[in-house]
Amino acid sequence: MQTHARVVIIGGGVIGCSVLYHLTKNGWKDVVLIERKELTAGSTWHAAGGFHTVNGNANISRLQAYTCGIYKEIEELSGQDVGAHYCGGLLVAATKPRWEFLRAEHARHKVLGLQSELVGPEEIKKMVPIMDVSDVLGAIYDPVEGYLDPSGATHAYAKAARAAGAKIHRHTKVEGLARLDSGEWEVQTDKGNIIAEHVVNAAGLWAREVGKMVGVELPLIPMEHHYLVTEDIPDLKDLATEIPQVADLDGGLYLRQEHKGILLGVYEKNAVPWAVPGTPWDYAEDALLIPDLERLGDDLTHGFVRFPAVAEAGIKRIINGPFTFSPDGNPLVGPIAGLPGYWVACGCMAGFVQGGGIGRSLAEWIIDGQPSMDVFGMDIARFDPKLPEPNMIARAKEFYARRFDIPYPNETWPAGRPLKTSPLYPVFEQKKAVFTSTFGMEVPAYFPNSDEDWQETPTFYRSNAFSTIGAEARSVREAVGVIEFTAVAKYIVAGTDAEAFLRRLIASPLPGAGENVPALLLSGNGRMIGDLNVAKLSDGRYFVTAPTFMQAHYMRWFEQHRQAFAVTVENVSENLGGLFVVGPKAPELIDQLTAHYRYGSALEDGQVTEGAVGSAPCRIIASNRLGVLGFELYTPIVYLYSLYQQIMAVGEDLGVRDVGIRAFSSLVMEYTPGVTLREISQDRSVAECGYEALLDDSRDDYIGRAGALASLTEKPKYRLTGLRVETVDADPVGEEPVWIGERYVGQTSSGYYGHTVGFAMAMAFLEEDAFAPGAELEVTVLGDRHRATIVETPFFTG
Repeated sequence: MQTHARVVIIGGGVIGCSVLYHLTKNGWKDVVLIERKELTAGSTWHAAGGFHTVNGNANISRLQAYTCGIYKEIEELSGQDVGAHYCGGLLVAATKPRWEFLRAEHARHKVLGLQSELVGPEEIKKMVPIMDVSDVLGAIYDPVEGYLDPSGATHAYAKAARAAGAKIHRHTKVEGLARLDSGEWEVQTDKGNIIAEHVVNAAGLWAREVGKMVGVELPLIPMEHHYLVTEDIPDLKDLATEIPQVADLDGGLYLRQEHKGILLGVYEKNAVPWAVPGTPWDYAEDALLIPDLERLGDDLTHGFVRFPAVAEAGIKRIINGPFTFSPDGNPLVGPIAGLPGYWVACGCMAGFVQGGGIGRSLAEWIIDGQPSMDVFGMDIARFDPKLPEPNMIARAKEFYARRFDIPYPNETWPAGRPLKTSPLYPVFEQKKAVFTSTFGMEVPAYFPNSDEDWQETPTFYRSNAFSTIGAEARSVREAVGVIEFTAVAKYIVAGTDAEAFLRRLIASPLPGAGENVPALLLSGNGRMIGDLNVAKLSDGRYFVTAPTFMQAHYMRWFEQHRQAFAVTVENVSENLGGLFVVGPKAPELIDQLTAHYRYGSALEDGQVTEGAVGSAPCRIIASNRLGVLGFELYTPIVYLYSLYQQIMAVGEDLGVRDVGIRAFSSLVMEYTPGVTLREISQDRSVAECGYEALLDDSRDDYIGRAGALASLTEKPKYRLTGLRVETVDADPVGEEPVWIGERYVGQTSSGYYGHTVGFAMAMAFLEEDAFAPGAELEVTVLGDRHRATIVETPFFTG
């Protein structure tokens, strides 16, 4: 075995072989894959092999569509039959809420470039004669869905990669990993060692073990999963073509034809983790788990009712095999902070749906420094690296059991909660707050005006919390609101090179002493990867705040670039509590709590100081981010409770009110629209978003400058703008198509109801023709079109 390679991939399942192939496709030939047994000897060999395009994350849907299309390519290159059956697929609805969801999903497919159609019960019955459609309302039909031979597809990736120069070593066990002084990795195996620039953990069921070799605890767990295959079914024998594969979403099951029988799988509610302490190294390539059909209970019974012919058929075999699941069901892909050259491509429970997209994205990331599209939905940095194992397992079990549940936008799931809380959590509990969770931190969503236990109705429409959220938003405009900011990501940048470091990373003008400014982060090619707020403190350090859920993502970016500078970056997110006191009476409230300093009157938007607010030492940032002056107060966590109590006591005569994150989000869109991950994304250029004013044109030393400036010299295909959408009881949320007549002219990127402007707001990327005088726009919301008007932003002008 060779002693050096540019990349070593650990794991010979479909994911590892896809990464190997895509590295060679992008020009890297000196790449090696190591497999402890035979290719597919993990979860791959016993997978059902289905592939489809739909995913709740838009870019993962696009990558799944790419995966569906790659099989013909690798089949031709390798000469290996992948056994692909493009039989089409049906997503079936048997309840009104599910049908509403599918109608909205079908409209979203236009945005994603997917060619699907809505079909009714009669059409479904013609496609799937063995289905009972008596209670079915309809389905989405996607013609490019299907299934394949898992072994054939995996070997096709491998053979295509070998033909391009890659090497594969089977029956070679990785026993350890060590980072050398040179920055390279020593991959220690039972057949000798290999030195590599990059190591990819694509070890599937053993990814946790390979992670522990470098001190990384990966948030994934194997789960048992059942499917059964029937004997031949008479009703299928005379059909000229295969039936489409079916996902009976309300029944929690999937089905496809297997020769003249049926393969039927379920996601049972009683989800069972497997090998929690660790996957045994001797788990063989032909081993399965003991089936337990009794555990499937009502799930299997529903399948027999929906498909009576299946109930009457004999069972040929039952498969119970382990697949790895992450807490949200999407893969874990990308680099690990603090471990340059170590990458993960694991936690993928749907390898033949997502394997091609994962391979493509990770190969681009390794070679080019970033993927060609935003893949945050599967970036490992979306999870807290300190996520405890019990929490991770609880969330993975919950996701498995609710695999086909309707994804209501106002619903958060309870497993593993509460995890991280601030000292104000019990106070807000007493006030009957409804919480949501972000990056593991409990955050008040809103505060119901009720002494009784409150239950919000999960819905795509305006919920029973709508009026409460509106009242909280109006209190900010009319008096003063208090919003907890403890969950905000917070960093301290210090050292002799602190300014030089930030000049390199940040594309916007840096603050002077005592100033706080918004700032863009750009990728190497000038695309946007994030937004921050940067304050320069009186002692020369910098205080950086960012969206909560991007905390690990930004920390990894800082770690990746700080090595060349004499600088430290400390994540102080869990050390500092935060409150945002905002509204026309906020200055008066702060004045009363800051004695003769009267910071409420003294500070203007964008100014920063440090001092006591009441009896709490605070970093005080004056901010107009909601269109009215407010004060971000950051204090050591031990002072947060007393600070809050003093604010509420002094503010009682001023009409102070607790305000949750849902009202805050509405207020942000009213005054600072276009600042969500869907706009500030590497999928969009500075020119498309109209963010030229945020660039620092006085210097040329920041990452991405050339690409950002180049985008400004070309006319963008799409331009970001604000829309007023005439809705009645359901509002845009993003990824809805925008029309002029029957012509698609763009898509919404985010949306919310503006409680203090009185209409539904959306940000949208539109073609130039959409800006023509008199253009009559429509936006599809929950499957129905609504009139929309281009409006100047901000929506709220004070």
